[in-house]
Amino acid sequence: MKNENTFSRRRFLMNTGKAGLGCVLAMPALASLAGENARVNFAADMNDIGWQQTPLGYSYKALEPAIDALTMEIHYTKHAATYAKNLADAVKAEQVNTASTSIEKLLNNVSRYTDKMRNNAGGHYNHELFWKSLKAPGGSNAPSGKLADMITRDFGSPEAFKTQFNNAAKDRFGSGWAWLIYTNDKKLAVTSTPNQDNPLMDVAPIKGIPVLGLDVWEHAYYLKYQNKRPDYITAWWSVINWEYIRKRAEGIIK
Repeated sequence: MKNENTFSRRRFLMNTGKAGLGCVLAMPALASLAGENARVNFAADMNDIGWQQTPLGYSYKALEPAIDALTMEIHYTKHAATYAKNLADAVKAEQVNTASTSIEKLLNNVSRYTDKMRNNAGGHYNHELFWKSLKAPGGSNAPSGKLADMITRDFGSPEAFKTQFNNAAKDRFGSGWAWLIYTNDKKLAVTSTPNQDNPLMDVAPIKGIPVLGLDVWEHAYYLKYQNKRPDYITAWWSVINWEYIRKRAEGIIK
């Protein structure tokens, strides 16, 4: 019975989001995003996430044993690809000029748009950042530079930061994300958001620029960890690309 249940769950996850397969086509520039009422002050040089899904910088199996190859393949080619496709549809329908508007600016004003835009712009941005934040095991296993100094300043110690982040990820009810963010008052903070929301959004209760994010939707870990979300969170720390996070933080922190 256990094997049958596991197989059924795997088939279900592999079929989820099937309509989203394929590359996202270039989106036409139709109209400018109205207004500049940004809720978060973010650095222009950190707008490294675009409107289309980008290739992974590593193989699906590169993160094993922390994250298994099948989960990575399904997550990237089904779930994330669906968000990117649906975002392209929403952008066309809601006349967003992607040539002159960054996805960060749209998220800053996401309450002006439909739920489809909110869910899929958030889903696309969150996943693109997530992929960039991961690497094969090895290399630096801890923050460094200015980021490490600020973590100690704002949380007391790296261990205290990790505990707070783990709790945010474990305690997020249902599906969502845990975040390390840089706030407008120039401090680091840990927060979490439901579904595919993120702290850039004007609807977020705690706003800031995402420095690091962890996907705690079941599709990110269920095949390997089932209901053991804390085990997935623990394993995730071993595959963080701290070099990318350090550079990202240095581009954000002013």
